[in-house]
Amino acid sequence: QVQLVESGGGLVQAGGSLRLSCAASGHTFSSYALAWFRQAPAKEREFVATISENGGTTRYADSVTGRFTISRDNAKNTVYLQMSSLKPEDTAVYYCAAGRYGLHNRPVGYDYWGQGTQVTVSS
Repeated sequence: QVQLVESGGGLVQAGGSLRLSCAASGHTFSSYALAWFRQAPAKEREFVATISENGGTTRYADSVTGRFTISRDNAKNTVYLQMSSLKPEDTAVYYCAAGRYGLHNRPVGYDYWGQGTQVTVSS
């Protein structure tokens, strides 16, 4: 069982930056691939980024490539999402997720989810 708690969301102007954090409980954090998804009102949850168990492999959605960076610190049981050059269309609730079965860009690939943190980008 893994419990995930996101933090770091907020209101930011377009062009600004935010860093999201997701702290995990449990002794097997390094055994999980981790990901960030987001969901805007009336839209489906969409993939943002994922990172492998040792942090050596990352993948990004085309919409955030070059602007967002996912990283993890296994000693701190934490995954991060550094977001830069934010746009109003990045506004959403951001969720972190953990899974044991490799890197996926669909929610079904992950077993555990946090409660989400709101990111709002004003124009």
